[in-house]
Amino acid sequence: MIWAKEETMSRNEIEAIQLERLKDTVKRVYEHVPAYRAKMDAAGVKPEDVKSLGDVKNLPFTTKQDMRDNYPYGLFAVPRKELRRIHASSGTTGKPTVVGYTNTDLEVWKECVARLAVAGGATEDDVAQICFGYGMFTGALGLHNGLEKVGAAIVPSSTGNTQKQLMYMKDFESTLLVATPSYAMRIAEVAKEMGMDPKKDLKIHTLLLGSELMTEAMRTELYKVWGYDVNLTQNYGMSELMGPGVSGECLELNGMHINEDHFLAEVIDPKTGEVLAPGEKGELVITCLTKEALPLIRYRTRDITRLMYEPCPCGRTTVRMENLSGRTDDMLKIRGVNVFPSQIEEVLINTEGIGPNYEIVLDRKNHSDILTIKVEVEAEAMMDSYAALERLDYSLREKMRMMLGLDAKIQLVSPNTLQRFEGKAKRVTDLRNDPQKL
Repeated sequence: MIWAKEETMSRNEIEAIQLERLKDTVKRVYEHVPAYRAKMDAAGVKPEDVKSLGDVKNLPFTTKQDMRDNYPYGLFAVPRKELRRIHASSGTTGKPTVVGYTNTDLEVWKECVARLAVAGGATEDDVAQICFGYGMFTGALGLHNGLEKVGAAIVPSSTGNTQKQLMYMKDFESTLLVATPSYAMRIAEVAKEMGMDPKKDLKIHTLLLGSELMTEAMRTELYKVWGYDVNLTQNYGMSELMGPGVSGECLELNGMHINEDHFLAEVIDPKTGEVLAPGEKGELVITCLTKEALPLIRYRTRDITRLMYEPCPCGRTTVRMENLSGRTDDMLKIRGVNVFPSQIEEVLINTEGIGPNYEIVLDRKNHSDILTIKVEVEAEAMMDSYAALERLDYSLREKMRMMLGLDAKIQLVSPNTLQRFEGKAKRVTDLRNDPQKL
């Protein structure tokens, strides 16, 4: 099933809509967002210079740092009284990146998510259990509202307490699961521990997965526990652009269809900023074409992909982005949460009793990410005091939970234990790519 006619327009029709909306968006941000006007003036470009889609390459990029520098409302193109929703995500400085929505933005968001949900197999007959954390994170409410628009019944069970999740899933006869790939795997594993077979004892036939990269190896493992006949797709988005709803896989599993009437996609060389030809792999750059509150221009996502314009057997004509192969920066995705090493370093540097050297170790157990932070105590004598170590361990775990929004294991070690570096320090050891842990 295809939700909207905009998903099957010709390339000429798509590009005509994109150009009209691009011109309007550039004009609006130039007139209403001083920070954008300054960037465009510095680049020597005016709104009237945008005469074709190719001219987008002359506009300056927007980065997450721009959002931090203009915290909280500096990039907004509407007065605060027009906002109907505010979300935020954490940033490396400790300040969140703030995003907002007008009434129109919220309706567009629902529409974009509805399209991708239907592409992934959702219908009005579904009972959709949403196992994303509700709150400032955009994922849960984004999928919630989009699936309601499709007509599904929503079970907003959030995350955690997996046995109760399974109770709801069985008793409410949930047919659609929204979760991260790793949590979908964990739910199936707990079900087996409880004597249940997800393939036989549950009625889940559609999994809409997102918020973390899903490898094909993980997809295969998910099929093994949920059944090879389930609809199992992933979708893509980020708070800065909208939340979920930018793109998503159809049941052909042939890349993620981009909602092109709302987003203009480019792929650039991450080092030079040069726009690459269709099919070449590089960094994804997105321009929001219909956002009223926060219409970002040429936002550098840092995600690595390529764009595919060949026809898709599903009948949709929108460009597809290849499933992500990584990021250009050092951001870590841990249990669906964005974590930067600098956030961890900030906590450590501001804690008495520990030295400056540390190591971040990421592993996977029971299909869930585990974050361990190894850090040296400042004085060897502390290693002989269980009470002192316990207090320091508790203090660091609480600070990390406040900063990162998730739990971390703290491993306190003796001074001069961790590796030293003469050049650039390697602070992160990621063991999650071991095939046995996928």
